[in-house]
Formats: sequence, structure tokens, C-alpha cells
Amino acid sequence: MQEFKKDFRTVDDILRFEIGDLTTKKVADFYDANPFPNYKENDDKSSINYKGDKNVIAKYTKDFIGFNKKILEVGCGTGQLSAYFAIGTNNKIFALDPTLKSISLAQNFCKKNKISNIKFINANVFDNIFKDEVFDFIWSNGVLHHTKDPYFAFKILIKSLKKNGYILIGLYNKIGRLRTIFRRFLYKIFGKKIVMLLDPTLRNLKNDEQVEAWIKDQYMHPVESLHTLDEVIKWFDQNEIEYLSSIPTCDFTPLDESKIFNKQSKGNFIYRLLSQIIMLFGPLGSDGGLFIVIGKKK
Repeated sequence: MQEFKKDFRTVDDILRFEIGDLTTKKVADFYDANPFPNYKENDDKSSINYKGDKNVIAKYTKDFIGFNKKILEVGCGTGQLSAYFAIGTNNKIFALDPTLKSISLAQNFCKKNKISNIKFINANVFDNIFKDEVFDFIWSNGVLHHTKDPYFAFKILIKSLKKNGYILIGLYNKIGRLRTIFRRFLYKIFGKKIVMLLDPTLRNLKNDEQVEAWIKDQYMHPVESLHTLDEVIKWFDQNEIEYLSSIPTCDFTPLDESKIFNKQSKGNFIYRLLSQIIMLFGPLGSDGGLFIVIGKKK
């Protein structure tokens, strides 16, 4: 395929590359035992589309991308977001993940539901498998902080982004994740009951399988790093990526998800620091402390 610069083999319609990195293998082994998120028995195109539309960031991203584009999702897991991006469009989706079990679940779902505009790729981001300037949009939300070197992974990814292409990066925040870090400390001492009491996301999950998957992902993950708005803005500045927006915003402007691809102010260091402290007391902090930064390649 013209998008790749390295050889691969195809097994059950999954493009497979050798994964040699030990940290990546450790993470892949973790998700082999705990695919996240998993599919329900009655999931189909309509249910995936419904769940995608409920995620306002995913919905506005899909609307913004439009049609006839190449999209890369890095760390696609079980592929539900990639499937959402594919449904009802002629876009070509590339869904990459090092965990073969997760990718297989995704491929089986898409085959069953006749979603044909996705290529599932079992690979490690550090293997640098893509040619330069291939993708119109790269989505990597909640993934790079589970690698051995998030900044190096970021630099590899943006090489494959076209000029004027967009990238969305989601990472655990060094301040905004403090509530989860505290709950994880209590979990190690007191076990499941304490986090069931203190974690609002767990209280809203509807079955034991979802509960166990969330606990393992948030409180038992073997590889995790924490980051800040200033750090990612620096990544952008050093690599010719124009900062567009972030969640939370950098200057206390009220968040309007419909305008996340419009240029926003970077604020200043104090505003950004306060914005991340405020995360602790709202939904972003209670739900794991994930923050998002969006940029455009110059």
C-alpha cells in the first residue's frame, strides 16, 4: 500500500508489523487481558453512531473532517471511534494499535457490519511505518502517555501528517489527574469498594464488565506518564504545529466544542496553570484528568 514504507503481512484482513519494543509489548499484554472498551452483543452501526454522536468532541471532529480524507487513529483499541469516523463517509480510516486481541475485535465488528473503509494495523508507533505527509487528520486521545517516550512518539506521528493537516492529542494532565492518583493510592490499600464509592465514572457504569475494565485502565495500568498544557504547546512550537485550541482552554474562555478547530488564545503561564488546577474540581478531573490539545501543521 502506498501509505506504508515498511513491509507487513496480512492476517485475517489485519495489517501486521513486528513489535519489538518491550514497553509496547507490556501495554499490549495488559490490553490483551482487558480489551477497552469492549463491544456489547447488540452493538451495530446505529449503536456505534449513537455513542459517537453523544461524544461531542468526536461528533464535531467528524463533521469538521468532512469527506474524502485519510484519517489515522493511534491507539484505536477495539476500534469503536474509528468505526464511527468511517460510518456514512468515504474517508479512509487507518486504525493502529499494538494489541492484537483488540484489533481483532474491531475487525470482526466491522466485517459483520459491512464497514469496509477501515484498515486495521497491528503495530507499534515507534516503528515509524508510515510515509511522510499521508494523513489529513491524526487522532491520538489517551494513548501516548502509555508509551515509553510520548514526545518521541508525537514527533514520529507528525511526520506522517500532511501540511495543513490537523492533529488531536489527549494526555493525562499532571495536575488534573491528582484525584485519580489519590484514588489509585486508596485502591491499592482498600481495594475495589473504595473506588466504587469515590469514582463518579464507576458509579455510572452499568455492568460488571465495564466496571472491571475501567478499574484496570485507571488504577492498574503498567505504563503511565503525566503532562501539562505548556509541555504540549512546546511540542507544537518545536515541530511546526500551530496551536489551535485545548480542553480545558488556556485563557478561561468558556468552552465551545463546536469551535475547537478555530484559533484560540494560548493565554499565559498563570492562566494555563489555573486552568489545569480548576480541572481538579470539574468533570475533567473526576473522569481521569485527560486534557486535549489540537493543532495544525504549518
